[in-house]
Amino acid sequence: MTISTDDLLKSIFQSFDRIGHIQSEDIPNIDLYMDQVTTFMEQHMRSTTRNPEEDKILTKTMINNYAKNNLLPPPVKKKYSKEHVLVLIFIYYFKGILSIGDIQALLNPLTGKFFHTDSEIKMEDIYDEVFSLEKGKIEALKEDVKKMYEASANTFQEAKEEDRAFLQQFSFICMLSYDVYVKKLLIEKMIDNMKADRQEKDGGQGKRAE
Repeated sequence: MTISTDDLLKSIFQSFDRIGHIQSEDIPNIDLYMDQVTTFMEQHMRSTTRNPEEDKILTKTMINNYAKNNLLPPPVKKKYSKEHVLVLIFIYYFKGILSIGDIQALLNPLTGKFFHTDSEIKMEDIYDEVFSLEKGKIEALKEDVKKMYEASANTFQEAKEEDRAFLQQFSFICMLSYDVYVKKLLIEKMIDNMKADRQEKDGGQGKRAE
């Protein structure tokens, strides 16, 4: 396997180049009904799905469940503001790796202090600031993936030729999976510490995670 000609790596990098996010200025500044929210998300997030013809970005049931589980502030007169859409975008990215409880632990302090409040910092400011950090991330990610790919290409050199390609791809997937696993552990540990800090501030007896 050679990096310069391998179709798999080229496909992965092409996928990276298509990664983007909804710009805050593209979100309507008027309140939307639920159907309008789901349509907006479908139009702007469809390219992020694994199976574009089948996968659902957001459904009415999902939105209702998010509100029921206190992930999303309730609509006002059945309408959703721009701030609601911003929160839904955060939920969309989080739900692939975090539990409902962890997403709730992350978003509740955020919406409690910055959602439709008189705070100097608005939800839109937070959204723009966070996603501005992603601008330089793709090239670094490409380099990291390339190194893992090269390492996997050097595995199973003694395997039979008909088995080698599969085993090397399996190695590559394992390396990527372990990277995700470690980062997920880090995120969960940080959330646990955030929970403990809030319990202490509220006078609870929660212990800081070690």
